[in-house]
Amino acid sequence: MFDDILLESSPERGSTLKVKHWLISLAVGAVIFVSAFFLLRILVFGAETKVLLTQASILAVLATAWALMLCYVVADGHHMKLSWVPWFVITLLTFVVGFVGYLIYSAVKTDNWRRATIPIAYILEGCLVSLFVLVPLIYTEALPSAQLMTFLSAPPPPPPPPPPPAAAAPIKIVKRITVEDIMKAPTVIPKTVKIIKDEPEPISNAGAVGVVGGVPGGVPGGQMGGVLGGVLGGVLSAASAPPPPPPPKAATPKRIRVGGQVESAKLIFQPKPEYPPLAKMARIQGTVRLEAIISKDGTIQDLKVVSGHPLLVKAAVEAVEHWRYQPTLLNGEPVEVVTEVDVNFTLAE
Repeated sequence: MFDDILLESSPERGSTLKVKHWLISLAVGAVIFVSAFFLLRILVFGAETKVLLTQASILAVLATAWALMLCYVVADGHHMKLSWVPWFVITLLTFVVGFVGYLIYSAVKTDNWRRATIPIAYILEGCLVSLFVLVPLIYTEALPSAQLMTFLSAPPPPPPPPPPPAAAAPIKIVKRITVEDIMKAPTVIPKTVKIIKDEPEPISNAGAVGVVGGVPGGVPGGQMGGVLGGVLGGVLSAASAPPPPPPPKAATPKRIRVGGQVESAKLIFQPKPEYPPLAKMARIQGTVRLEAIISKDGTIQDLKVVSGHPLLVKAAVEAVEHWRYQPTLLNGEPVEVVTEVDVNFTLAE
């Protein structure tokens, strides 16, 4: 069945394609593979190695098949004593079209159509399979873009944690005292009873001032001595009393809270955040709000996320960590500042 066709031998003669023809074709394919790999690496800057290997392999397979066709035209033309030179040039220029034309030409000359029909069928099947494999790889726009966008969209934020359980109120033990407890008679009689005597308070004459010839302590029933003594005593005591201490200075707080609009004017170093590639592909934009603690020297000490898209939070935090502020002074002393920072992510139109 396969006598006298492309790759099989007939009883009268050997196979058309010899070992040397296969070696020549494989050598041509290897040279094309190496040349295409390094040339594509230069032309397509930044392409992945896997993509370059795939493209170079496709070109090498096509070059090997092309060399086999040319070798077959030369070998078969010599053996069948046909004019193979024009068909060699046609096959070299038109690839499969010229080779199919040579098969039909040789079938007409030898009156053996099996030389052409079976190879042509194999060639058509190979072209169809290659077409079905290569078209999806070349025209990627035909892929369902809506479904791809659903795969690239960011997952929804996780639900907030449940509130902590309310702290149990401390149990207060209230002891009630009744009338029976108050009127209850003592159960033990004390051995000794202490007698308490009320002593009169001593009269202090400190600061008393009289007049010349007056009676110490004033005249009983008199008015002028008592009034003058009281007035002079009050004046002298007020003059001799030490001055009141100054009011204590208010302590400077260690940390204050300032609005974001006030602190934005004190920024001295503000690197811009890098837009996350995945968020850019998914067309995600918005504002990330952070709560920051600015230390006394103007550096960021602590960052807490208040709101923002999960795909943008990491880039915002990494950028704000490198921000620098002017130190905030309160009563002439640097203090820490608690403020809120907004980082905007906007896609260029």
